[in-house]
Amino acid sequence: MEFENIPVERERARQMSPVVLAFVGDAVYTLLVRQSLALSSACKTGELNKRASEVVSAHGQSARTARILPLLTEEESEIYHRGRNAKKATKSKNASATEYARSTGFEAVVGYLYLTGQSERIAELFFKEEI
Repeated sequence: MEFENIPVERERARQMSPVVLAFVGDAVYTLLVRQSLALSSACKTGELNKRASEVVSAHGQSARTARILPLLTEEESEIYHRGRNAKKATKSKNASATEYARSTGFEAVVGYLYLTGQSERIAELFFKEEI
């Protein structure tokens, strides 16, 4: 397996399945949330995990989506809508269908921004406020 930390071209990322973008975005967002919590808290791992789970859950992501939607560029909005409307192979056990769809759109945007090397934009959109 090769590790490549070189951003992909936007066109290539735009051609990827929105569910694949969400797959990447889920991992990236989870890592960034955990990093933020670890650096800003002296809590034990059990409490950190509880807080992280609340933030990265479909419910938590759906709530955050409502705050970032007005800030999305046209390109990001298109990625969000593709992710939100994508057919998913699984269903959420703990979230409504609407929350799950919104969180998939949210994750697709994170995945797209990450893959295209836009880490500053990720921070601007998702980490301006405290977690």
